[in-house]
Order: sequence, then structure tokens, then C-alpha cells
Amino acid sequence: MTISKILIANRGEIALRVLRACKELGIATVAVHSTADADAMHVRLADESVCIGPPPSRDSYLNIHQIVAACEITGADAVHPGYGFLSENAKFADILDAHGITFIGPTAEHIRLMGDKITAKKTAVELGIPVVPGSAGEVLPENALEIARQIGFPVLIKATAGGGGRGMKVAKTEAELEEAVSTARSEALAAFGNDAVYMEKYLGKPRHIEVQVVGDGAGNAIHLGERDCSLQRRHQKVWEEANSPALNVEQRMKIGQICADAMKKMKYRGAGTIEFLYENGEFYFIEMNTRLQVEHPITEAITGIDLVHEQIRVASGAGLSVTQDEITFSGHAIECRINAEDPRTFVPSPGTITHFHAPGGLGVRVDSGAYAGYKIPPYYDSLIGKLIVHGRTRVECMMRLRRVLDEFVVDGIKTTLPLFQDLVANQDIANGDYDIHWLEDYLARTAP
Repeated sequence: MTISKILIANRGEIALRVLRACKELGIATVAVHSTADADAMHVRLADESVCIGPPPSRDSYLNIHQIVAACEITGADAVHPGYGFLSENAKFADILDAHGITFIGPTAEHIRLMGDKITAKKTAVELGIPVVPGSAGEVLPENALEIARQIGFPVLIKATAGGGGRGMKVAKTEAELEEAVSTARSEALAAFGNDAVYMEKYLGKPRHIEVQVVGDGAGNAIHLGERDCSLQRRHQKVWEEANSPALNVEQRMKIGQICADAMKKMKYRGAGTIEFLYENGEFYFIEMNTRLQVEHPITEAITGIDLVHEQIRVASGAGLSVTQDEITFSGHAIECRINAEDPRTFVPSPGTITHFHAPGGLGVRVDSGAYAGYKIPPYYDSLIGKLIVHGRTRVECMMRLRRVLDEFVVDGIKTTLPLFQDLVANQDIANGDYDIHWLEDYLARTAP
């Protein structure tokens, strides 16, 4: 099956990232945009563009009817969803299939299977992936205490349909449990329209490790190593590294092979990420993201493999471009997420960028749709760019990152660039000595 024209159902830096891959493969592109994004860079560079609605996401980027109509108007025979928005929407994948349009991603069945955290955990157990001790299914107020005692305090209550830290509460003692379950259920209902929650053992100082996988849908799958995403604020990733400073080669290859074997058993199609908490040498599965990740460029930096190219190849039926034995890992890479936010309060800072200068040099990549004169709308995620730095060693990578952060200029709005200048100079970060709580503790300690 040949894909001749791809509609990019997203915006911002990821839309531009996908567009570049399409052009390198000689595939025509269609950009969709809200009225707020008419001047976006991906719209300017695409072969065709279609306005799909007003600024609110529900009326534009989440409007399945409008996106399918845009495909029919332009003759696009495939859709790349990027990440966020409709990227893990099984209904969207089904509708595209019904219209004869290729969804560049997993099957709707796999999206559903891994999208619900309880089902995903059961599936992980069946596939031989190590999991954190927890409830076998949904936790209700009447059985919460019994389950918590079986697991052992402290416990973590999480929304089954959740993400981004919403519907997530910690109960350190029996006295805290009832309120934690009630609050988690209320938050889950408000955020996801589903109040179901489950329970896991709460780990004290784990790292967040994720393994990149790609499958061809026919029983072949590879892993591309891991990324360390432990530097987080409110469960949102801020700084990512590949490979993890906490793992050695043996650990890396062992968990990577476990994940690749699991994807082979599933006959998984496309790119995906299997996420773990890692503590005291043990991995505990937490979820699978059935899409491209924001931090995929650091994996590309250390492997030389273009993940969007792989997604398109697999979706077209061409299969994987490499075997596991052909993959090599070279050097170290770090990604910093540049957000239009106050670097201390993290309050969003929409507005017009007056000056924009991206750093350059060997081993430096900037994924951004921003430019001088670009007006950042207040309706969407505040991510305006990603700074990716690669070096032969972690020390070289850190020194390069320090240099390029001083070169990066974004004026007219507040950004998180000063935060990264602080982090790259911190001794704990230099030593790779941090966990998922480190950044919030650091921000609390250094608050003005």
C-alpha cells in the first residue's frame, strides 16, 4: 500500500516535525488548523491547508468530523495524529478505517487495550512485563481498605482512564485512605468522565524510565533503548535523557528485550512507549503510550533512526527498516521542553515573540514552530519548542547543553529557559542523582 498524501491532525512543533518527515519521504502534506493557528509555521510550509474550526480544541483539533472532511476535500489517504489530541482515540482510528483512510498509529484494538490502565496492567502481566503490586481491578470505597492492607501502605490511587497526574492521590496511612479515594474518584470524573480508580504500591524514590518500541503489526518488533523522564513537575515531564544515567548496558538490554518480545506477542503496529517506575534495580510497569512521545528526538539522536519515518513505513505495509541486531546506541542525549511559562510559577505566558534565536552547532537540534512575530495563542498547551542536545558522553552533552542554553533567545514572553540554566548547573543533575520527586523538592527549596 502506497501513502501519497498525509493529513497532519495536530499543531505546533509536532505538526512541523511530522511535515518534515513527510517531505523527506516525498509525501504530500495537508495541514489542518484552527482560526487561531492560521499563521503557524506548519500551515505555511504544508502543500495544502484546511481551517477546521474556531480556537477551542473541541471545535477544531478534536473535531473528528471536520478532520475526516478535510481528508475527503484534499484527497489525503492517511492521517498522522502526532501526540495529544486524537493520537490515542480508538474511535478516531475506527472512523478513519471506515472511510478508507490510513491511521498512522496502532490498531484501534490496541489503543483500547492499553488505554485503560487496569486492562493495560492485566495485559502487561500476561505479556511477561514486570508490574508494580496493586489491585486486580477497579477499587471502590467499600473494598479500598482491604486492598490497601494487602498491598501495604503507602498506596497510590489512580484514575483508570487518567493521565497527566489528574485523578491521582497518595494515602500514606489508613486514616488518609477514604479521602484519597473519594478525591481521586471526583477528579477522575471531572477530567475524564469516568470515576473508576485503581490502586498501586507507592514507591518512595523511583525513577521514571520508558522504553521505546516499534512493531510492524505482523509479529516483528524492536526496542530502541530507554529514556529517563524522572525530572517532572506535577507528573509532567520537564527534562528527559537517553540513555538513563541509572542503568547499565545489561539492564538496558534486558528490559528492552522484555518490551520488544511483548510487542511481538501483541503484533503491535507502530511506535509506542512502555513506561516504568524503577527503584532498587527493579522495573514496575505503569502504562503504555500507543503513540509518538514528545521526547522521541533523544532516542533518534542516540540511534540515528527517524521514528516518524518508521511510523509511516509500518503504516504503509513496508515493515521496519532495521532489525534489533542492526541497532546501535551512540553517546548521550538530553531534551529540555521549552514552555511559554513563568520559570518559577509556571503560569502560562501567551503573547507575541519579539525576538527568536535558536542555538546551533554540532549535536544541537531545536524542534519548534516559533519565530519572531509569532503570537502564541492562549488556547493550547504551552510547549513552544524542544531543545535536544547530543554528545559522545553525558559530560560532553551537559557541557554542550550549558552552552546552547546561553545562546537560546526568546523575547517578548516568559519561558522556562532560565529553569534549565539552573538545572544544568546543579550538582545533583550533573551526577545523574535524581528521582521523580527531585524537581518539585528543588523548586520548593529554591522558591523566592
